[in-house]
Amino acid sequence: MRRPTLLSLIAVTALLGGCDALGIETAAQVYARKEAEGRAIGSACRHAVRSIEDCFASNPRSGKAAVFEGWKDMDQYMRENSIVGMPSENRAPAEKAETSAGNRS
Repeated sequence: MRRPTLLSLIAVTALLGGCDALGIETAAQVYARKEAEGRAIGSACRHAVRSIEDCFASNPRSGKAAVFEGWKDMDQYMRENSIVGMPSENRAPAEKAETSAGNRS
């Protein structure tokens, strides 16, 4: 009776040990991934010449601290290397109208 229990225990231990092979993420891995995504979003916003407030508003599910860190890091990098931002071509029609009207004055 002990032998089947021992074999079952060994099988369960082997299966649980292989969770990494199954692609199951731990809480630390999920946090690291979300942190990296937030930093990437912040960097992209800064390179696209968007304010940090616009970046927060357009990405409400991303962590604000990670987005800000990415934005700040990209800002520093762009200043150190004299990189000019690349504004997005896909601006909303209302924003285009406002900037066009402001340029006529």
